[in-house]
Amino acid sequence: MINHLKEVARGKRGARDLSYEDAFHAAEAILNADSTPAQTGAFLAAERIKLESLPELEAFVHACRKHARREAVFPENLDCAGPYDGRKSSFVSTFPAAFVLSAAGLPVTLHGTAPLPPKWGVTLQDILAAAGIHADRLSPEAFITAARLSGVLYANADKWSPMLASLRPIREELDMRTIFNTAEKLVDYGTSPYLTFGIYHNTVFDRISRLVIKLGYKSALIIQGQEGSDDLFIDRATRIYAAGNGTSTMDVIDPEAMGLDTPVPELEWSASLQLQTAEEVLQGGGHMAFYNQTLLNAAVRLQIAGKAGSIEEGLYICKSLLDSGEAWRTYNDWKGSLLACAGSASGSR
Repeated sequence: MINHLKEVARGKRGARDLSYEDAFHAAEAILNADSTPAQTGAFLAAERIKLESLPELEAFVHACRKHARREAVFPENLDCAGPYDGRKSSFVSTFPAAFVLSAAGLPVTLHGTAPLPPKWGVTLQDILAAAGIHADRLSPEAFITAARLSGVLYANADKWSPMLASLRPIREELDMRTIFNTAEKLVDYGTSPYLTFGIYHNTVFDRISRLVIKLGYKSALIIQGQEGSDDLFIDRATRIYAAGNGTSTMDVIDPEAMGLDTPVPELEWSASLQLQTAEEVLQGGGHMAFYNQTLLNAAVRLQIAGKAGSIEEGLYICKSLLDSGEAWRTYNDWKGSLLACAGSASGSR
């Protein structure tokens, strides 16, 4: 490990990118705890300063995948890769959109952990806990059972990837983004051919799109979404890269062009408010900004997975599923299954 560290930590002008093979070796050393905490921290900080190369990112993704549990619960599904450091100032529309998509015949894989740096925001796992579903107390099998019933899989990354979880103390102490903030979102727990991936800075569009192509996804959207998430804005246009078939193209998705542009209220977001808002939308109601945002995000995902010929067609399908109660029923099937598992686990103690 010390030799790899010397390459990436030579300073601003002397630092060198690692080859794929050397980066994979470094990732293995970190994940297997062969690297000391000091070496690991120094390596992650040096990579952050140097900026990770495409081969380094690819190697770290493959190393993380090697040591994770990955389940092909569905023949085809969409992986929604949002930030593990959570959200502070925006609605997590991916959560209700997942149940709309499942009701439309497109299974979805969601994943996350308790909050991580640098944002320390509200995560999907926090929202689940607000619903009485404590992912840290339930086995992966409980979520697989709920997924087979509802078409929505949630993977608690700490349980599905314990080697990654063991790095939490170092990551918390560093309190900054590291190469794992990208790699952990691409572990692909559900072996998905379709992907939405959130970024914050437009400077990484090209690198991430090339990474996604190398990882072999059929179709993917890299989205410069809310707080670096894969959620499209509803009050302004969102820049995206569409990647697939070995190519990528930049585009803009503008809600105003579809009659969906809606002012978004400023709210103090908590896990309970995120859950309340999501459940209101899934019942066909709630604030129009969040209803429309869920609608748009679901419609775009239907299109990239080939379940709708256009975003407009996707909007028509998704609106029907929200207003008819189908999405709400799918959500209740998922939630009911997990609450029943939680009750059984509690009763067996």
